[in-house]
Amino acid sequence: MAKLNPDAAAYADRLRVRACGICIQNEKLLLVRHGSTVDNSAFWAPPGGGVDYGETLHSCLKRELVEETGLKVEIGKFLFTNEFLRPPLHALELFFEVHVTGGSLFTGADPEMGTGKQLLEEVAWLALPEIQAIPQQDKHRALHYLLSLDDLLGLDHYFVG
Repeated sequence: MAKLNPDAAAYADRLRVRACGICIQNEKLLLVRHGSTVDNSAFWAPPGGGVDYGETLHSCLKRELVEETGLKVEIGKFLFTNEFLRPPLHALELFFEVHVTGGSLFTGADPEMGTGKQLLEEVAWLALPEIQAIPQQDKHRALHYLLSLDDLLGLDHYFVG
């Protein structure tokens, strides 16, 4: 079993459904860097988070983008699904295209995590070469083999492999 950061324990041993956003602007992708979760020092991923009971995917994604990045967004088309399974973490992630409509970029916080236990470390717009330079184990697997940022908008398969 993987080594889990104790601050990530709130997400362990249960299936989480997550809504995630792919936001590309000026040939850069909006990404969030989380602190150590499972066997890694940092983890870059598109913003998003867990769907609350009774919450729609779109409402969740809008809420998560504001919480994590300070940006208000409009939700576009559904793009792809990813299953993350590295016990004790298990998540089904639904990715949507998003477009910024307002707000100001800043590194936000997870309301369910206490002060001093935040996993969010940085929010940034990264160009393709910057994403490619991040070690594989430190980025979401949807980012592993990008040849273009447009690859994220036109994946022709359902599950990221």
